[in-house]
Amino acid sequence: MLTRRILLAGLGAASIGSLGFALQCAAGQVRLPGRAHAVRRFPNHLLTTHEGRRVKFYDDLIKNRLVVINMMYAQCEGICPISTMNLQQVHKALGQRVGRDIFMYSITLEPKHDTPQVLKQYVAARSIQPGWLFLTGEPAHVDEIRRTLGFFDPNPAVDSNRSQHTGMVRIGNDTYDRWHMTPALGEPEPIVEAILHADRGPQRDATASQGT
Repeated sequence: MLTRRILLAGLGAASIGSLGFALQCAAGQVRLPGRAHAVRRFPNHLLTTHEGRRVKFYDDLIKNRLVVINMMYAQCEGICPISTMNLQQVHKALGQRVGRDIFMYSITLEPKHDTPQVLKQYVAARSIQPGWLFLTGEPAHVDEIRRTLGFFDPNPAVDSNRSQHTGMVRIGNDTYDRWHMTPALGEPEPIVEAILHADRGPQRDATASQGT
């Protein structure tokens, strides 16, 4: 079932106007153009990869990187399998760039159940290729990261439904402070296009605009 979040994202997937992002801006959690001295408030909590490696969320996963992030959980039987299959096609399209200059992360919404071993089994069962990390951590830390990334709904009743947060992909380029969301349930090609769009810096955007 398509949720309100997915429908909203479908109307403006290539922009940064999604509800979660707008609320983050209002809270001062995202640096906007022209606010050169503002500080991004990404948490730097420790997470654990499906390979058993401990990493800091901002320092090791986000800082100065182009990232593709979605939320999932191993027991999800609705949106998650479709999202994972689409992102596998995205991974294939991006080729060797994944894990080198484009980084794909899936963060569990059920950290109490989804231990590194469970996530490792999830990755193996779906033949997910290297370069794409599945992450778990302390429940409170995962929840803070989820909210900071914009995977939330202001209605507590809706927000408590895990499936509300699994149908979107957050794409960000920390170097150029470019962040947007796109649906994970559509065709893979628009997701790849959105990633490559975020890969462009301001100067390349300006050059492209002059050429049109």
